[in-house]
Amino acid sequence: MEEHDSVNSRRDFLKGSLATITVGASLTTIAPEVFADELQSSKRLRLALMGTGGRGIFMWGPSVEKEFSDKVEMVGLCDINAKRVSYAQSLFASSPPTYADFDKMIRARNPDIVIVATVDSTHAQYVIRAMELGCDVICEKPLATTAEDCQAIHEAEKRTGRKVTVTFNARHFSEKTKVKELLVNNAIGELYSIDYAEMRDLAHGASYFRRWHGIKANSGTLLVHKASHHFDQVNWWVGSTPDQVSAFGELRKYGSNGPYRSTHCRACTHKTDCPFYWDITQDENAMKLYVDCEEEDGYLRDACLYRKEIDIYDAMTVQCRYKNGVLLTYSLNAASPIEGQIITLNGSKGRIELRVFHQQPWKSETSTELRLVTNSPRNSQILPIAMKEGEHGGADRSLKRYIFRPETLDPLGHRAGSNAGIISSILGIAAYKSIETGQSVGIDELIDLS
Repeated sequence: MEEHDSVNSRRDFLKGSLATITVGASLTTIAPEVFADELQSSKRLRLALMGTGGRGIFMWGPSVEKEFSDKVEMVGLCDINAKRVSYAQSLFASSPPTYADFDKMIRARNPDIVIVATVDSTHAQYVIRAMELGCDVICEKPLATTAEDCQAIHEAEKRTGRKVTVTFNARHFSEKTKVKELLVNNAIGELYSIDYAEMRDLAHGASYFRRWHGIKANSGTLLVHKASHHFDQVNWWVGSTPDQVSAFGELRKYGSNGPYRSTHCRACTHKTDCPFYWDITQDENAMKLYVDCEEEDGYLRDACLYRKEIDIYDAMTVQCRYKNGVLLTYSLNAASPIEGQIITLNGSKGRIELRVFHQQPWKSETSTELRLVTNSPRNSQILPIAMKEGEHGGADRSLKRYIFRPETLDPLGHRAGSNAGIISSILGIAAYKSIETGQSVGIDELIDLS
C-alpha cells in the first residue's frame, strides 16, 4: 500500500417494451456522451476511485472490476480516511494502490477516468481537479450542491475538453423507462403537468438524518442529495429546462424535534426508549467501513438523528415551471409510514399514473402499477412492466452497462452528461434558496450554460 499523505481536502437498454406500445421509427439513437471511443478500443481504461465509503465501494468497486474487466482496470483508490481505504483495498482482487492525497494518486497512477463518490459538497472540487489533471470523470449524483460549484464545473469542462458523466440510476428503473417510452410515442399527447410525490419511510427516510446528509453544508438538503434523482427523471421526461421555482420546507420530525438526544446510538442512554435506536454492531459492513475507522476522521455512522445541528428538511414541496410550459408539483416526505412514489403525468390526450411501493402496511400482489388513461376513447389499462433483478430493481447494473459498454444503443437517452447533472442540482438548489428567501427563484439567475 502507498504511504498516506495529509489530504488536500475532504447502460444494456431496458429492452422490455409495453405490450401495446412500440418505440417509433422516428426515434434517433443518441450517441454516448462520454468515453465511447476509448471503451471501444482494445485498450482497457484505467479507473481511479475517489471516495471509498459504502456507495463508492459497493457500486463502483469490485463489481465493476469483475463485470467489466475487459474494458477497465482499477488502478488507484483514494479516501481521506486511511483505515477505510485500506479496508476497501482488501475487497478488490487486484489490490489497487491506496492514497489519501488526490493529486498524488492521479499523478502516480495516470488514470483515464476518475470516479467521484465522496460527500456531496466535495464532488465539485474533485471533478474539476480531475479534469484539470487530464482525466474524464464519472460522478455520483448530485453533481454539486451550490450554484457556484455547478458553474465552476461547467467552465472547467469547457476549458479542459474533458467529459463528465453523472450516475442517475433512477433513469434506469424499468417503470421509469416505460414512462419515457409512452411520452416519446405520444401516448398522452402534449404534456401539461406532472405531480410527483416521493415518500421515504421511518427506516430509509430516517437514515439520511443519521448520516452526514443531515447537515446542509454536506448535502445541500434532500432537495439536492435525494431529489436530484427525481428532478433528473422529470427533466428527462419533459425534455426541457426548468425556468422558475418556488418551494417550502420544514424540519418536523427529526433534529431538535426529538424527545431524546445523544451524539450517537452506541453512546445513548435511551436505547430502550428511542424508536430510532440502531445497533450498528449488527451490520458487518458498517462496522468495517465506519466504526473501525472513526479515529481517523471522527465520523459517526450511527449519529443521533435527534441531534440539534441537523438543519435540513424532512417535509418539502416544490413548484416548477419549465421553459416549454410544463408544470411540476413535487413533494418529499422523509417521515412516512410507507416507502414509494405516486406520480401522475397529465397531457392533451390522457394521463399516466405510476404507483411504486417498496414498504407498505397492506398486502399487495404487485409493488408497481403503471396505468394509461386516455381521453378519447375514454379508456384505462394497466400496462405490463418487465422488472429486473439486482440493486435498485436492476437500475444499478443497467446504469453501469450504459457507461462501460458504449456499444449499447441508447434510443431514449439514458446516458447523462454534465448538463443533466447541473440542471438537476440547480433545480434543488433553487428550491432551497426559495425556502430560505421566501421568494420564487429563476433558474437563469443561478446558472449560465452558454
